[in-house]
Amino acid sequence: MTPATPLLPPADWRDFLALTKPRVMTLVVFTGLCGMLAAPVPIHPVLGFTAILCIALGAGAAGALNQWYEADIDAVMRRTAKRPLPDGRMDRQAALHFGVGLAAFSVLLMGLALNVAAAAILLVSILFYVLIYTVWLKRRTPQNIVIGGAAGAFPPLIGWAAATGQVALLPFLLFMLVFLWTPPHFWALALFVKTDYANAGVPMLPVVAGERVTRRQIGLYTMPMAVAAIAPWPLGLTGAIYGVTSVAGTALFAAMAAQVATRRQAPDDAMRPEKRLFKYSILYLFLLFGALVADRYLT
Repeated sequence: MTPATPLLPPADWRDFLALTKPRVMTLVVFTGLCGMLAAPVPIHPVLGFTAILCIALGAGAAGALNQWYEADIDAVMRRTAKRPLPDGRMDRQAALHFGVGLAAFSVLLMGLALNVAAAAILLVSILFYVLIYTVWLKRRTPQNIVIGGAAGAFPPLIGWAAATGQVALLPFLLFMLVFLWTPPHFWALALFVKTDYANAGVPMLPVVAGERVTRRQIGLYTMPMAVAAIAPWPLGLTGAIYGVTSVAGTALFAAMAAQVATRRQAPDDAMRPEKRLFKYSILYLFLLFGALVADRYLT
């Protein structure tokens, strides 16, 4: 007789929270909030809170479904092995139901409380992350993060649409900023955790093309990202607060990216420029989106 599969104990609430990738969600929620606050139409605080809640729940749903699908990959990667599924603290079926339920609730609530446009963009962002990036691209192509980066770029569009019911040039430029920021951000990370990706069979660029190509691509993608970051100012869509912050912040980003791009291959324990760029890239988005809101209300 085949032995019965042992039942896992009920998952702790902290395990469900971990499924939502709260650290990633912080930046998603912040860019969505800034997109909403930068919109020219004021939004009622209750509706604004509801919109941000929906963005957070939608991002959490995408994270949960990503971990449900990638439990086998997470199990062999050192930085993800302690997540609830590979660590055996949660049943995969529970993670699937949790993710699908959160996704459906967030989209329905956004549509009923705010508007159809915001709900539609939220739905597209969830489906893009789960189906296009997680299921289709991640295990098949080193361009996974290039195309899949669009999933994380939707929140400013969602926030703006929640307030206005439509999209415009400024939120589109913010979308492009995050979209073009994603490859250098994740490739900087991949350079110093490439062994994890290689062990898991994930074709990240440093694994399949090598460090030199990855470093060059980081430098190349930084250039159009810089254009998208600074463009709102000369186009008259923002004022000097955002303009000066975007120029200064992007110049520092470009300097760090150039240092990474021109550096020769180094031992894994000497990846300081890559780590500095990765850490600064997160701060960079917080600075630019914070300046966007300050610009909206102080100028």
